[in-house]
Amino acid sequence: MTLTELRYLVALAETGHFRKAAEQCSVSQPTLSIAIKKLESELGISLFERARHKVATTPTGDGIVDQARSVLNAVQGLYDLAELGKDPSGSVLSVGAIYTVGPYLFPQMVSAMQESAPQMPLYIEESYTHILRGKLSGGDLDAIFVALPFEDVDVVTRALFDEPFVVVAPRGHLLAGERAIAPCALADHRVLLMGEGHCFRDQVLEACPGLADAVREQAAKGEAPVEGSSLETLKHMVASGLGITVLPKSAALDSGYDKNNVVVIPFLDPPPSRRIALAWRASFPRPEAIDLLINALRARPLS
Repeated sequence: MTLTELRYLVALAETGHFRKAAEQCSVSQPTLSIAIKKLESELGISLFERARHKVATTPTGDGIVDQARSVLNAVQGLYDLAELGKDPSGSVLSVGAIYTVGPYLFPQMVSAMQESAPQMPLYIEESYTHILRGKLSGGDLDAIFVALPFEDVDVVTRALFDEPFVVVAPRGHLLAGERAIAPCALADHRVLLMGEGHCFRDQVLEACPGLADAVREQAAKGEAPVEGSSLETLKHMVASGLGITVLPKSAALDSGYDKNNVVVIPFLDPPPSRRIALAWRASFPRPEAIDLLINALRARPLS
């Protein structure tokens, strides 16, 4: 039994899918599958129930996965403890963020940290929530910025700020002249969404009554919804006149287009919003570094 096999085990339990687990671990799917079978053979039990489209841990597997997490955290702790005699802010802090937060938060964060802790360089990564979760629990990242709710074993979260959503529409659209928009009004228009797998897509569909039904009706008619791989891509398509979209306010502030191309329209009060939080392992031995990060962001909030 190796630490690598335990990392594969935890990743498969968290994703419920061999391909996604392999992507999270940056290995091929056959490599991960062979390692899991080897581990099951060594333990003499089945750790997972395998269905065509989903993998779930067995009751015994649940306990073994929890123990594997503890082992991985303990091993990471050995490396972290070696840094305790050093300045907590004198070594790299590895920080991750979901795709819809990182591009707009990191510029403020880096500038703020350069002022408050220039001796602490930052490793920065953007990804999906489930991948960041795995890298945090596995010790590859020290802290991650995510949208709440976010819960995990032995992880601490600190809410940082609430960010309202806004509508971005091309100049000349029916909604472009509105001073504020009701969330339910969007179901009657072509709304450009993030692709599957982005939590912001789910937040928009939940925030705008009727929009999810409209998307399903389009799919039933064989009409594929217009999706973007990033918030910036959505803004470009809106500027071209393809439709409207919903963005976090921070992403809409600097569209790169003047008011002759796009308009930003608020929602009626209270607007839909998301709560952004910082999450880190409870066992992380450099709490001073986390405090530096939080204090720096609060001194220079996301505008």
